[in-house]
Amino acid sequence: MSDDVDVRAWLQERGTDTVRHPGGTLYQHLCRVSEHLSEVGHRPEVQAAGLTHAAYGTDGFDLALLFWQQRDELRGLVGDEAEELVYLYGSCDRDRTWLTLPRAGEVTDRFTGTVRTLEADRLTEFVDLSLVNELDVLHQNPGILERNRAYFTALFTAWEPVVSEPLVKEIHNVLGRV
Repeated sequence: MSDDVDVRAWLQERGTDTVRHPGGTLYQHLCRVSEHLSEVGHRPEVQAAGLTHAAYGTDGFDLALLFWQQRDELRGLVGDEAEELVYLYGSCDRDRTWLTLPRAGEVTDRFTGTVRTLEADRLTEFVDLSLVNELDVLHQNPGILERNRAYFTALFTAWEPVVSEPLVKEIHNVLGRV
């Protein structure tokens, strides 16, 4: 597993610092997500996943830094556990997964169509990564929340039972429920 400096250099080599994203560039977004996961107490592997979560593109952001079939390259960079979480995040079919995730614990893979059931700890890490990503976008562009308040309220409320405690408080602040 490479260190954080190597991972950030890899991201920049792939042009993430030139891709526009709410709040600046994709690179800045990836860094903020990783730092936020650190602030709420996640392990280095989850932080590394946060830093590289867009490597395979996502259901909401098509740009991929490498093809999902090239998973070994990212594994060599961030380690098996972080890469597995990045793959899970990038491959997630959000329409078929997100609202039922806390109850079912299942993630539908948009690349292969397979369904994977997550253990409780991995479920919280996956939901926290997903939530921190969405929160960063909303913090950078509050208009997105205002235009889609009902959707985010339903989503964040559904996720609340499996979200880590510091993020539950943040959900309440963002949604205006103290």
